[in-house]
Amino acid sequence: MLTAERRRIILGRLERDGKVVASDLVETLGVSEDTVRRDLRDLAARGLVQRVHGGALPAAPAEAAASFAERLERGAERKAALAEATLPLLEGASVIILDGGTSALEVARRLPHAQRCTVLTNAPPVTAALATHPRADVVLLGGKLLKAAQVTVGAATVDALRHVRADVAVLGVCSVHPDVGVTATEQEEAEVDRAMVVAAAEVVALATADKLGTASPWVVAELADVTHLVTDGEDTEPYAAAGLTVVRA
Repeated sequence: MLTAERRRIILGRLERDGKVVASDLVETLGVSEDTVRRDLRDLAARGLVQRVHGGALPAAPAEAAASFAERLERGAERKAALAEATLPLLEGASVIILDGGTSALEVARRLPHAQRCTVLTNAPPVTAALATHPRADVVLLGGKLLKAAQVTVGAATVDALRHVRADVAVLGVCSVHPDVGVTATEQEEAEVDRAMVVAAAEVVALATADKLGTASPWVVAELADVTHLVTDGEDTEPYAAAGLTVVRA
């Protein structure tokens, strides 16, 4: 079997099943484990799969690794719909954490003016969006600014979150998969998001349909740590079965 044909089969299995297992591919393709590992390694280098122990998962969409400015211009209507669907989950919350995702920014832009709360964020754009909110106190978490992502990261950011007990954290996620949970493309951002999850009583993950069933290198949270999934995607049964409340945008 030609290399290109093998890899088409692997990608087809991945699209159909949401994952591939290396040992199954060895049997199906009639090749060695080394050949399968090489195929998965090369597909991962092209950004087509995310390798995991024993196989691979679909990779996060290219947008997940784009700069904040690039992400801001993509899928604005879909992200606005996610934000609108999220607002009822924030009713009554007095301390809210918003991460630096563009979907979380849309939530900040729509936070009702009647809601009295404190919002903590590591994203200067979120801070700017709430600057004129009449009743929200805004705390910008310090740290090193990642200019491309427009978020603060590092030990100072994580340490500040250790002293917070928020009602809810809202995360605009890069990837979410039933097997590995919420993952991110950048290590430093993942560390901050993990601290946000620990600091909140409830965790709301915002994910457009293209991010469902995908994985990135850095783990943020297991599905058991997520309370709600807000999405415009259709294939949500695995997340509901894991105990998440699925909110359709």
